[in-house]
Amino acid sequence: MSTHAFTFRPSIIVLALMSALLASGCAVGPAYQLPATPSPAAFKETAPAAEKVAAGWTEAAPADMLERGPWWQLFGDEQLNQMAASVEVTNQNVAVAAANYAQARALVAEQRAALFPVVDLSASANRSGGGGDTRTANAYRTSIGASWEPDVWGKLRAGANSAEASLQGSAADLAAARLAAQGELATNYLSLRMTDAQKELLDATTEGYERVLQITQNRFDAGVTAKSDLLQAQTQLANARIDQVTLVRQRAVLEHAIAVLLGKAASDFAIAPAKWAVVVPDVPTGVPSTLLQRRPDIAAAERRVAVANAQIGIARAAYFPSLTLSGSYGFGSSATGGLFNASNSLWSLGLSAAQTLFDAGAIKARVAGAEASRDAAIASYRQTVLTAFADVENQLSATRALAQQLELRRAASEAADQVEAQMLNRYRAGQVNYTEVVTAQSTALNARRSLIQAQGDRQTTAVALIQSLGGGWHVAAQ
Repeated sequence: MSTHAFTFRPSIIVLALMSALLASGCAVGPAYQLPATPSPAAFKETAPAAEKVAAGWTEAAPADMLERGPWWQLFGDEQLNQMAASVEVTNQNVAVAAANYAQARALVAEQRAALFPVVDLSASANRSGGGGDTRTANAYRTSIGASWEPDVWGKLRAGANSAEASLQGSAADLAAARLAAQGELATNYLSLRMTDAQKELLDATTEGYERVLQITQNRFDAGVTAKSDLLQAQTQLANARIDQVTLVRQRAVLEHAIAVLLGKAASDFAIAPAKWAVVVPDVPTGVPSTLLQRRPDIAAAERRVAVANAQIGIARAAYFPSLTLSGSYGFGSSATGGLFNASNSLWSLGLSAAQTLFDAGAIKARVAGAEASRDAAIASYRQTVLTAFADVENQLSATRALAQQLELRRAASEAADQVEAQMLNRYRAGQVNYTEVVTAQSTALNARRSLIQAQGDRQTTAVALIQSLGGGWHVAAQ
């Protein structure tokens, strides 16, 4: 009994020492620090002075996981609301990102499991004999064993941290895919409604051209106008009808694109023409630049830096010995009847260590490669941030310019309408030739179409601005 205790005590000592090493284990990887990036207080394109921030607007929390809400509702279109809400469950690109996220979650669980012992149960039965001996021997054995690699140098924790950062990056990629699909859907839908408005305008214009053609035909039949006037009227009507066909084709392309975004076959999907709700959400005068921290692409780039940083620790851990603890307890006997008797018990404890003595600089090269990969991830992250700031500035500049252009387009359209009406009246009175009427009508039609285009551009630019801000903003309750 005393001998048994004497042989067991060193194992207890070994376990105690290993526990102490584990408790005081040091991480060999560098501590992660968020890379520094530009952080302006406000966007340049929002106001002449940076301190001019609109009152009543709440800054978004500096977290990419903040709920962004159904931003598409800002455009006041019920059909758009229904379709955008279904993108998350029907769009196949979003489904791919969701599957990648699930895979990343599984990898995190796998990496965390490496921190714990592996326990296994084994059983065996053998019957042996040989030579001229007719006797045979039976051997039965069962045991439960465990092996554990203590994370003394932090390698396993670095792997778990890397997997966790990858998981968070996958979550950001999922949010980016969702935002991109919803933004593209909103842009295509609003463009489709703008096309409906263009088609409605051309339908009315074509009816007017048909009436003018009839007037010209009557005047030609009466011999009071030249055939060239009739031919010009016919050409103008034909060109308008060509534009109608072109708009029908453009609308079909947009409708098919929306079907794909919704995960539906284009042949089985249709959107009926409807009135266009020309709603453009107001943007606060000074959008806080902290909203950029909610952009999923920035969050994903930052998480890739964290992954690369953890990989340095994994590479450095190869400089140190790998340690493994193992143990088992079981029974062995030549007969099943007495297999579990105390006299047949078997146990073992073990400690193994392995250390690379020479590898011609392979570990050093892997560490250098991991550090270079981290530096590349940092540069990519900073580039993503800079691009994001420029994107927002571009959209804010476009928003302001389009608002100014809209008023000018409206004034130009109203003036062109008056010129068209005057020229048509003067033609009927025989005061001007038909070429002047055609010119006035063409100018008026182009002005009306440009006005509709400007309204559509304001809406699609608002969608692009929402996307560049990471998915919308919220006004505080007054």
